[in-house]
Amino acid sequence: MRPPRPRTTTAAGALAQATAVVLLAALGFLGMGAGPAAAADGDDSWAVATASNDFGSDRQNYDYTIDPGGQLKDGLVVVNHGTTPLHLAVYAADGFTDKGGQLDLVTKDAKSTRVGVWVHADRPDVTVQPGKSAEVPFTVTPPDDAAPGEYMGGIVTSPMQAGEADGTDANQRRGIRIRLRVGGELRPSLSVEDLHVRYSGTPNPFGKGDATVTYTIHNTGNAILTARQEASISGPFGSLDVRAGQIKDSSSLLPGDTWKVSVPVHGVTPALRLTGKVTLIPLITDASGSIAPLAAVETTTHAWTIPWALLLLLVVVLCGIIVAVLTFRRRRRQAELREDARVQATQIPHKEK
Repeated sequence: MRPPRPRTTTAAGALAQATAVVLLAALGFLGMGAGPAAAADGDDSWAVATASNDFGSDRQNYDYTIDPGGQLKDGLVVVNHGTTPLHLAVYAADGFTDKGGQLDLVTKDAKSTRVGVWVHADRPDVTVQPGKSAEVPFTVTPPDDAAPGEYMGGIVTSPMQAGEADGTDANQRRGIRIRLRVGGELRPSLSVEDLHVRYSGTPNPFGKGDATVTYTIHNTGNAILTARQEASISGPFGSLDVRAGQIKDSSSLLPGDTWKVSVPVHGVTPALRLTGKVTLIPLITDASGSIAPLAAVETTTHAWTIPWALLLLLVVVLCGIIVAVLTFRRRRRQAELREDARVQATQIPHKEK
């Protein structure tokens, strides 16, 4: 496929292109920095959208399937809503999952190793006149040795100030997601790692306490997955089973990603040895947006819990019993001694006679 040629449109055409941008912004993937993406003059003076071509029109993002060593061409449309010419850097970047569970793109000065390397814009920057739009063609070319699986990245624009060699301000970026499937066997897989159960106890010797189940979800496969989660705690031989409340599905995890989870479990009986169990149901989303559950993954761990309040009560009761027994024996011995003394007292006058 030949790359689309650069083109310009009228301000009315720019407004139509901006409609797609609103959809992208609703997905939370356009403003990829710490704050809202803005143009060089400090306001929302530019927007980006997918090009209309054989891949479709008004796409929310880029979604490709390509074999290793293959090549395809697409385009990014940049719209200038401002009143001055707009000069932007254009580059590709790898995707990652941030601490809040949102998909983001690395900055231009960070090293990309996959999508950010495999996607090449036809030019490193673009200048767009006020009220106009321009299309920047780009090429996707995974290497011959690219491993099969799903990858996430994006094509990004960032303002270039006077004297700058490139646009690297993470607070002023606009980009569109690229979800790339490299042909070959897809092996979706999740694992539960570092599973621990911590019991916080209860002051009531006959009551139930709270526990916390912590673990890490690790995407060990080559597909982008979400995890549906269940957690429970039980006593010996599966008795006294208590399930955690509903746990929110994990964020989308890229291959190799990890996600730490901490789940409270209430009403747990301190049954000396507890068993914590976590069940994950991997959820995979295809190109059409359909979600399919995969085979469940189950992991267990054990933890010793000592019911200190109950043990303290037992110690107090046992001490009370011991004290009572000793007291009873002492009093009985004293009574026996008094009886012996009385008997001896009655026998002494008889001997004197």
